[in-house]
Amino acid sequence: MVLRLLLLLGGLLKATEPAPRCETGQETLGQCQTVQKAKCVDIALSSCTDVAYTQMMYPNFLDQKSREVIEYSSEYILISVLHNLLQGECNPDLRLLGCSVLAPQCEKDKVIKPCRHVCENLKKNCLPAFDAIDMAWPYFLDCDRFFAGEEEGCFDPLAKLRGEVDVEEDLPSDLPGTFIQFKHHSYSQMVSTLKKTASKCSHIATTYSIGRSFEGKDLLVIEFSTKPGHHELLKPEFKYIGNMHGNEVVGKELLIYLAQYLCSEYLLGNPRIQTLINNTRIHLLPSLNPDGYELAAEEGAGYNGWVIGRQTAQNLDLNRNFPDLTSEAYSRAGIRGARLDHIPIPQSYWWGKVAPETKAVMKWLRSIPFVLSASLHGGELVVTYPYDYSRHPMEEKMFSPTPDEKMFKMLAKAYADAHPVISDRSELRCGGNFVKRGGIINGAEWYSFTGGMADFNYLHTNCFEVTVEVGCEKFPLEEELFTIWHENRDALLNYMEMVHRGIKGIVSDKFGNPIKNARISVRGIQHDVTTAADGDYWRLLPPGTYIISAQAAGYSRVMKRVTLPAKMKRAGRVDFVLRPAEAWPNKLLRRSMEDTYDPYDPLELFDPHAQHGQPEARGGSPPGREKPWWWSYFSSLDLHKPLWLLKQH
Repeated sequence: MVLRLLLLLGGLLKATEPAPRCETGQETLGQCQTVQKAKCVDIALSSCTDVAYTQMMYPNFLDQKSREVIEYSSEYILISVLHNLLQGECNPDLRLLGCSVLAPQCEKDKVIKPCRHVCENLKKNCLPAFDAIDMAWPYFLDCDRFFAGEEEGCFDPLAKLRGEVDVEEDLPSDLPGTFIQFKHHSYSQMVSTLKKTASKCSHIATTYSIGRSFEGKDLLVIEFSTKPGHHELLKPEFKYIGNMHGNEVVGKELLIYLAQYLCSEYLLGNPRIQTLINNTRIHLLPSLNPDGYELAAEEGAGYNGWVIGRQTAQNLDLNRNFPDLTSEAYSRAGIRGARLDHIPIPQSYWWGKVAPETKAVMKWLRSIPFVLSASLHGGELVVTYPYDYSRHPMEEKMFSPTPDEKMFKMLAKAYADAHPVISDRSELRCGGNFVKRGGIINGAEWYSFTGGMADFNYLHTNCFEVTVEVGCEKFPLEEELFTIWHENRDALLNYMEMVHRGIKGIVSDKFGNPIKNARISVRGIQHDVTTAADGDYWRLLPPGTYIISAQAAGYSRVMKRVTLPAKMKRAGRVDFVLRPAEAWPNKLLRRSMEDTYDPYDPLELFDPHAQHGQPEARGGSPPGREKPWWWSYFSSLDLHKPLWLLKQH
C-alpha cells in the first residue's frame, strides 16, 4: 500500500514538471527528450542572409521557435514583400531591421538586441511610406519593445548600408599631407575615405546623403565650403557626379581623389585651392549608382565591360531615366514669348518607372541653387554638351544646340583644353575622331538619346551641365589610376573655376527685401535663370555686351547694359532693385512670371508607392473599399492574416 502511494505521488510530481524545451527541428521529429540550453545557429532565412552577422537564436524576440514557424508567419512575409509594397522606399533598411527581430544576432550563445535609435530614425523617415499605402507601422518594429539603448550593448543592423563594416586600414601617421591611395574603392571604403577626409577638414568640409540607391546604399556627397552645410549669399554652387553608370568607375575614383586633394592642399596653403573653396560651394557625389558598381566590380578591373553593372539594381539606365523636357523645349521654340527654361515635369512621367537614384538627384536640384555641373563617364575621351536629344527624333546624329551654345562650348573647352590627352592632336587613341573638333561635341551630334541628366539640368533648373568621358577604359587596372588622376586633375579644377564666369547679383525691392524666383533674362538668349531664396542669382555668359533684365510677379521690369571683357575671370556684380507695378501688361507675361513650381508640382506630389498607371484623384481611397490593395499579399495565411497592419484595427 505504501509503495503504491509513493508511485502515485511520484507520478503527480512528474506531471507538474514543465514541458521540456526542444531545440530547432526536434519538435517536428519527436526527438525532444531533455531540456537543452539555447545555442547560436546559422541563419537559414532566405530574406535575411545578407545581414551583417552570421548566427541567430531560436526562439526569436517574437517567441517563434523554428525556421518553419518564422517563414510561415505574417511578419516574415511582410519583410519579404516590403520592397514591392513600398516600391523600393526604405529598402532594404526595413527588411534588415525586421531581420534583427525575427533572426536576432547571436554571439557566444547570447542574443544581442538591435539599437533603439536606429529603429526610431528609420520609423521617422519611413512612416510616411506606410501612410501612403494606408498601412499601420508593424507591431514587431516597436522601438521600445524589441530594441535596446546603446548603453545596453545593442548593435546597428544597418551598419552595413553605411559602409561601416568593411573599414579601411589606418595609414601610417608620417605620410605626407597630400598622400592619396590610387586604388579602386569598394562602397564601404569610399564612405570611410570621404568621412575621414571631411573629419580632417571639418572647418571646410562635411558629408551628407541625398537619398538611397534601390538596394539602400547612401548616395553620399562630400561638400567643401567656408560654411559647410549652408548656402552663402552670392557664393555659387557647383557639383560633380560620378559613376552614373556603375561600370564606368574612373569618375568615381577621380572624385574620391579630388576630395582628398582639396582637403590636403587647402591645409597646406595652396592659393589656388584656397581661393576656389573660399569663393565656391563644391559638392562631390562620387557614386550615383553604387549598386551597379558592385556588379561591375565582380568582373574585376581591366574588364572593359559595356553592359554588366551599367544599369541600376532595377535594371534602369539612369542617364535615360530623367523626364524628357527636350521634346517640350523643341515644341516651344517657335512660340513667341515662350521660355525654354524651368519647364515643369509632365504628370505622365511619374506613371513610368522612376529610379530612387533619379528622384534623389531631382530633389537635390530643388534644394540647392546649382550653377554649374559635370557628370563623369567613361569609355571615350571627349566632352559633350546639351542638347543630348536630337531636334529631329529620327536623326541619330544631328547638331542640336541650346540657346546657350556659345557658353556650353566655352565650358566644354575649359575641361578639354586642360586635359593633356583630350587636347592632344594625335588620332591614334580612343576618341581620335574628336580631334578635329577640339575634343568636344554637341551631344545629339555624337548620338541622340532622351531622358538624359544634362538636358534635365538645363531645362528644369538654373544649372548648366556637361558630360565628360574621362578615359578609354571603363574599369581600368589599378596601376593606371595614378596616371589618369594626373591627366584629369587640372581639368577638374579648371572646370570648377568656370562657375565664376558671367554675372551675379541680388534682386530686391526698394526696401532691400530679397525677391525669390525673379527672372533674369538676356536679350537674344531664350533661356532665363531665376533668383534663389535670398534673392541672389548667377548667370553664366561668355565675353560680350548684353542687355540684362530682371522681372518678378508684381514688379516692373528693370533693364541694364553689361559688358564682359574677354579676360574677365570673375563674375561681374549686377544688382537689380524692382519697384511695384501698377498692373500686369498682358496675360502672357503673367504666366511667364508664375512661380517656377506650381502648388501641385508632380515631383512634390509623386507617390512612389502607387501602382503604375493613371493616378487616382486627390482625396484618398475610393469609398466602400473594405481592405487595402496590398491585403492580397497575405491571402495564403488564412487565420493568421496581419490585422495589426490595418489602421482601423
